[in-house]
Amino acid sequence: MDNILNLLHNFFMTLLPSNPNGCPYLFLAPMEGVADPTFRKAIASIGGFNEAVTEFIRVPQNAHVASLAKGYDAKELGSIPLAAQVMGANPEGIAEMGKELEKRGAKRIDLNCGCPSNTVVGKGAGSSLLKNPSSLYQIAHALVKAVDIPVTVKMRSGYEDTSLIQENLLAAEESGIAFLTLHPRTKVDGYGPPAKWEFIAYAKSILTIPVVGNGDILTAHDAHQMLKETKCDALMVGRGSVINPFIFQEIQASFEGKIYPSSWDKLSLFLDIFAAGLSLEAPLRNRASKLKQLFSFLFRKTAALLERKSLVLTQQPEDLAQFLQFAKDLLKEYGDFSL
Repeated sequence: MDNILNLLHNFFMTLLPSNPNGCPYLFLAPMEGVADPTFRKAIASIGGFNEAVTEFIRVPQNAHVASLAKGYDAKELGSIPLAAQVMGANPEGIAEMGKELEKRGAKRIDLNCGCPSNTVVGKGAGSSLLKNPSSLYQIAHALVKAVDIPVTVKMRSGYEDTSLIQENLLAAEESGIAFLTLHPRTKVDGYGPPAKWEFIAYAKSILTIPVVGNGDILTAHDAHQMLKETKCDALMVGRGSVINPFIFQEIQASFEGKIYPSSWDKLSLFLDIFAAGLSLEAPLRNRASKLKQLFSFLFRKTAALLERKSLVLTQQPEDLAQFLQFAKDLLKEYGDFSL
């Protein structure tokens, strides 16, 4: 039996090949309202990650899946694969969406079982699926049966508590998914308390399918520490990549015993690409708000930047280019980048 389980694990690990330098497979996490196409295209200019995942595509009851799937572009990041994440509470609707996304070129579909938003969980989707392992199983299994591409699950460690974590993990595996990503916080935890990596280790101890670790990877050291403590098979980085867009390159370099130089020129290009990707049809206020959201993360990188974050966030720009330059000047002066 152990030989069969090892063969299955090795088969699924073909989806998560290590990098040539020994670094595990690296994912850019889906982040609603943050990691949208504008951000993904900008951070792709820096690179270092092996695959990205879209923010969730909501599939409500009686959804017109063809219309909802139009926003997905499998070639959005060029040679970097982009998985499609779906979220909903209706197995039939999720299955139909899966078929539509497969037609549009998706190479993998991820089921969201982690979103903590009250507007989401109130409709039985996202992390609310963790209250009923059988519902999680039914939706994931319907998706697995509907498509010929790998299906995966991204989940939290629980809803109000972790009392059902074993049942949820096993339900996900038994549905036929290829691998699972665990963000070890409950819905109630939100993003506040430290991620409890011991639950990732627990998932590894009871599952045959590969486990991707996610949560509180802010530095290359954190990446190594998660691998050491959990023995997870791959890593997913979310907010850490917005605070420091060089994090994937830094993780990659660390496996070669090197330090990646986070150059100002590359960060400046990243910001220019991000700003250029903002829709010109959107009001100036909305475009400035998107930039401020990005800067609210970037200005956490150093203590000196954090002290000056309010200087940017309180601006009421009348010219987006001037506002961008103002923030870039502060980043360059206090961000501790190689020039």
